[in-house]
Amino acid sequence: MKTRAITALFFTLVMLGSFFLVADVFRVFYLLLSLAGLYEFYKLVNTAGIKPNKLLGLLTGFFAFGYMAAFSFFPFDTKYLLLAVPVAFLVFILELYRKEKNPFTNIGYTFLGLVFVVVPFAFFYRLGFLVNLDFNYHVPLSFMLMLWASDTGAYLFGRKLGKTKLFERHSPKKTWEGFGGGIFMSVLVAVIVSFLFKEIALPVWVGMAVIIVSLGTLGDLVESMLKRSLDVKDSGTLLPGHGGLLDRFDGLLIAAPMVYVYLYLLLK
Repeated sequence: MKTRAITALFFTLVMLGSFFLVADVFRVFYLLLSLAGLYEFYKLVNTAGIKPNKLLGLLTGFFAFGYMAAFSFFPFDTKYLLLAVPVAFLVFILELYRKEKNPFTNIGYTFLGLVFVVVPFAFFYRLGFLVNLDFNYHVPLSFMLMLWASDTGAYLFGRKLGKTKLFERHSPKKTWEGFGGGIFMSVLVAVIVSFLFKEIALPVWVGMAVIIVSLGTLGDLVESMLKRSLDVKDSGTLLPGHGGLLDRFDGLLIAAPMVYVYLYLLLK
């Protein structure tokens, strides 16, 4: 428990630092975080004998994040981001020479990692530039606060009141009561945030909270489904007491792209 608490405190401080420091820190931090998560995904599927092309996957992930973050991440001509196209298709050609038993499984998981990990982090990064062209930490910070509130509410309410299983096949501990507690806590944070960051109206913040709780829970279940299919307990060991990066950010994987779409349609 002590190790878990220390890890949580340290990682929370690092996360907060990425929001409050200059935009370049935010950019580089989430680029590195997405690539570290992708590498963890590739190592995870390795345990089942699947052999994605890690190097090309990471290179494609770098360019894919750059493409998603274009105009605010890269100061140079964005035509260079087209390098992602030949790098991505090179995966098919190199698989011809690897002489693996299941080549298309390897190719499929190489690209699955990009969709499952890099794309969500890129959408989360873009939340920082949604209100205006300059970096604004209000939306991504609020996203994380709502996500953390959801996790806390689900744990507390589920522990005290939880009886009805939410999705026992993939996560036996999750309950509908915990889900309701997550919504309550996240909406409460949305109300508080609306008084601090007035560029977005209260109903929009509340809608964002509901999306984060709903899709964050589904992202957690999807990551649990992945681990169960591979017969592993944690996605990695990078965060002592918490498992891996994917364990810590599973709620972001589906929620971040959907929140971006939701806010983009309302604010633009």
